[in-house]
Amino acid sequence: MLDFENQMFLDVLNEDGLVIAAKGIGLDSVFINLLKVYSDTGNLVIVLGTTPKEEEFFISELESMGVKPLPKLLSSEFSVNDRQSVYMEGGVIFSSSRILVVDMLMGRMPIDLITGVLVYKAHRIIETSQEAFILRLYRQKNKKGFIKAFSSSPVSFTRGFSQVTRVMKSLYVRHLFLWPRFHATIQSTLNENQPDVIELRLPLTPYMVTIQTAILDLIHFSVKELRRINPSLDLDEMTVENALSKCFKKIIKFQLEPVWHQLSGKTKQLVEDLGTLRNLLLNLTQYDCVTFNVVVKSLRTTERALKTAGWMLLDAAENLFLTTRARVYGKSLEENAKPELEENPKWTALTEIMKEIRIEIDAQGEVFPSIKTLIVAEDDRTCHQLQQILESGSEQFLQKIFTKSNSSKDSVEKQEQRNPSEVVESVELIREPVIIQPLKGAADPYALHQILYQLRPRFVIMYDCEVSFVRQVEVYQATHKEHAVRVYFLIYDASAEEQSYLTSLRREKEAFELLIREKGTMVIPEDREGRTDDHPDFVRDPRKASEMALVPLDTRQMARKDVRQVVVVDMREFRSELPSLLHRRGIDILPITIEVGDYILTPDICVERKSLNDLIGSLNSGRLYSQSQEMCRHYAKPMLLIEFDHDKPFALQGKYYLSNDSSSLTDVTSRLQLLTLHFPKLRIVWSPGPYATAEIFEELKKGRDQPDPVKAASLSSDAYTEKNAEKYNPAIHDFMMKLPGINSKNIRRVLNKVEDLGQLLSLSLEELHELLENGTNAKELWDALHSSQHLAVLQAEPTGKNKGKKGKSWRGKPRRP
Repeated sequence: MLDFENQMFLDVLNEDGLVIAAKGIGLDSVFINLLKVYSDTGNLVIVLGTTPKEEEFFISELESMGVKPLPKLLSSEFSVNDRQSVYMEGGVIFSSSRILVVDMLMGRMPIDLITGVLVYKAHRIIETSQEAFILRLYRQKNKKGFIKAFSSSPVSFTRGFSQVTRVMKSLYVRHLFLWPRFHATIQSTLNENQPDVIELRLPLTPYMVTIQTAILDLIHFSVKELRRINPSLDLDEMTVENALSKCFKKIIKFQLEPVWHQLSGKTKQLVEDLGTLRNLLLNLTQYDCVTFNVVVKSLRTTERALKTAGWMLLDAAENLFLTTRARVYGKSLEENAKPELEENPKWTALTEIMKEIRIEIDAQGEVFPSIKTLIVAEDDRTCHQLQQILESGSEQFLQKIFTKSNSSKDSVEKQEQRNPSEVVESVELIREPVIIQPLKGAADPYALHQILYQLRPRFVIMYDCEVSFVRQVEVYQATHKEHAVRVYFLIYDASAEEQSYLTSLRREKEAFELLIREKGTMVIPEDREGRTDDHPDFVRDPRKASEMALVPLDTRQMARKDVRQVVVVDMREFRSELPSLLHRRGIDILPITIEVGDYILTPDICVERKSLNDLIGSLNSGRLYSQSQEMCRHYAKPMLLIEFDHDKPFALQGKYYLSNDSSSLTDVTSRLQLLTLHFPKLRIVWSPGPYATAEIFEELKKGRDQPDPVKAASLSSDAYTEKNAEKYNPAIHDFMMKLPGINSKNIRRVLNKVEDLGQLLSLSLEELHELLENGTNAKELWDALHSSQHLAVLQAEPTGKNKGKKGKSWRGKPRRP
């Protein structure tokens, strides 16, 4: 490891804490070495926050280092006994948060034996996340184990009030380790052996300058108009500079989403226009002139002009349309003018660089340990474009695109479509191997890292710039001092591309400066790590909890202080935030697979929780009707909980989120009205978010008995759903659904209680009434079964591959003849 990586490793090894490092600065190396240290059967270390691709990368790196035993991957395919065996074997374990939460609550994991927890991408940890729930359960029963967290996204800790303090509180850590690029140790280490960098600042063509100026004027107009019609909103970060940055969508979401339902239609259209104009600005340098003209031309329609917030009527918009066409046809305005296709300046520079590399290799190729050339571009589309240019030349490429664009309006898009797995490939160009790789969008996020360290390219051409990869090359050169790397850095001078790159550097620098100031003034309580029993998160005594949390003491709760508050929760609900918030309020959670309801609060109260999207889907499919029917049948006080997101508006709107929602508000409300008419006993509870839901559940439980988990698990739903469809013979099911009196509400009872068609024919009308629980349906089915015409058809029906022995013809997949 490098000096600063070694220091980072020693800091976090000796003290629990949160490590925040700049992007591309060796954080993965530190994390892998920690995994190596704890990969021993004498330890039990849990890793949180990793994706399958990241887990695969970490394990492959450890395997190449000869580490044994390797970390284990736990998935839902493992049985309960298998997971318990894996826990007892020790070592490092990767697992999904849902599996860990359930195993901890059910006592399947020996929490007191856990050596520690490693948290990856800690900036995603919030108090309602599953990872925070796991850490709370862990620290509640284990006071000695460690917690070490890592993040390479400093900007994420600057959103909201005291975000880093709140994350550290959820992580139960006291120490904060900051490693910006301007850290003295990092500076001295990387400056010792810098790669040979050749920066090529390319001027934009006059046409491209005119187009860029026009788009920036339109963005400035849209931002100014947005501020004018919304003077009460805090739009400090809604600037032209931020509109060029890659995190512009996150800025819009953070500032406008909570009040989206209150905004006017023009405001929403301005937000959409800003996104369109920003994409045009990015496409100007990424697309060829023909494709860019097709994109801009598609905007110049009457429908789009009426839809926009007015920017298309400005002179800048006219300049945009005319100049974009001029890049393809020159100054001629004739419809069938001869094309004068303009090449991108970077294409010419790339061709010259490849010639320079060829000359150098011809002169002294044998001296170099490697002659491979790595070209990195923005995405798969650009990589495919560059490959065609290197193979056939820019003129032939442009002519090919122009011909196809004139022959079919969809041809350009079809030409540019490409499987991401086919992007990384070698082509023999001028006698040396060239590898073209995207900076983002690749199927494997670690592909660039592996190419850099395994193939060891001699030349790196950065067709597009990205901060993280620039630093990866710096770290690679510092690690491989004997292998000199030459980097060609291509960037358009005085362009939006350059400004976007500089803005990303500035935002990261300002984020670290803010974190340094906050670290200097941070007040951290002694019990932050949760190693004492009097931590507010772990106090179960109502008197102490009320005193420490400064909330009113409930006398009814004091009168029943010996009663343990319990909520039975369906296993599938652990994808939501609510179980974590209930546990945070001192309510014990019993995860059980239940078919009726999602939450059982008391012996009488059963709750079915629906988010807005789930509510709309359940109403459309009819699933909510069946769920309500079962709750009303088995519980005295059934409830339907409609839960909104806590960071979204608490209102039903036609366009509820930033993304368009085609569901009709009238349709949803009318279906809910019909539901309440059918089930008068059903109560509908509206909640603005999971925090409010947890408070509602606590109030509903006060002074009432605790639920019986055995009884809750024993109740079964008679509703036929897709999850049990494979249990039955699909051909028989389809046949039965066509019979009069059989519907989705009673077919499962028939398939469960009747062995075959012969037994169904032998049932009397009274027996059918008892089976279907409906006299009308029973009469319709009995008449159909015993009419002479239908009887002859039914007796001939169960033949061939659907005919089976008693007890087997209804269920299972059709057997082969």
